[in-house]
Amino acid sequence: MRVLIVKTSSMGDVLHTLPALTDATQAIPGIRFDWVVEEGFAQIPGWHAAVDSVIPVAIRRWRKAWFSAPVKAERRAFRQRVQAEHYDAIIDAQGLVKSAALVTRLAHGTKHGMDWQSAREPLASLFYTRRHHIEKQQHAVERTRELFAKILGYPKPQTQGDYAIAQHFLTPGDTAAAPYLVFLHATTRDEKHWPESHWRELIALLAQSGLQIKLLWGAPHEEARAKRLAQGNVNVEVLPRMSLEKVAHVLAGARAVVSVDTGLSHLTAALDRPNITLYGPTDPGLIGGYGKNQTICRPEGSTQLSQLSASTVFEQLMPILDAESHHA
Repeated sequence: MRVLIVKTSSMGDVLHTLPALTDATQAIPGIRFDWVVEEGFAQIPGWHAAVDSVIPVAIRRWRKAWFSAPVKAERRAFRQRVQAEHYDAIIDAQGLVKSAALVTRLAHGTKHGMDWQSAREPLASLFYTRRHHIEKQQHAVERTRELFAKILGYPKPQTQGDYAIAQHFLTPGDTAAAPYLVFLHATTRDEKHWPESHWRELIALLAQSGLQIKLLWGAPHEEARAKRLAQGNVNVEVLPRMSLEKVAHVLAGARAVVSVDTGLSHLTAALDRPNITLYGPTDPGLIGGYGKNQTICRPEGSTQLSQLSASTVFEQLMPILDAESHHA
């Protein structure tokens, strides 16, 4: 059985789809997947053993010059690739009009997606051959697992979902490396940032731990923040900019991670690494970190992350580090 998945973005949404593939492979021997995904996240689907072909799409980039000759050529090549195969099922797990019209509509095979009441954008359901009702008040991972189960005809497992990608990043000899933490300090929305002063205080609290702290970044202003956090702290290293694959290797080798609400926090969860995620204005219930060893840390009685003290985070981190040191 060959299935096309349409789940183009964002990073967290793409990662949240992986456990559904694991369910399907356990229920249907021999099932294989192709996956249409935004070019920036094209590395992710291939980490799952059930994915044969990753088909990058560039809707975000194309719409800036939709009718230019180069973009028209890219769109034509994409259409040919999507239509090269006739699929037993096409699963639109995105639930948006944009992806339904520009991707799902083009593919050959029975088109499945969420119904009018379930889809993020109800109009998207008009592009599907078969529509499925999925309860909204559950985590995004569970919604997608339910969608796949209904489409492919097996009972949704009651066990926690398994991303099944951590083993892709296990390298012999990794345990011999000096233990380190990763701090994910960068996110897109200002209100989801934890103040730099708090990060520096947490760094100071960990100065005697013997653990190196690695800082990742993706944009110049994030690099500048990382350098400010590292200034005067010998236990802090600002890593160079790297591919998503290399970032995943860094996260997979960490003793633990402290993160704000960001895509890389979801990647940490998918890699089964202990992770304390700092939440302020966003609700972790439906789209928060999903997986093993995930800890939600929120300021008491407030949605302002500035109200979450470094000492509170440190107190939550220490038992995790103690447990991890015993496993190492």
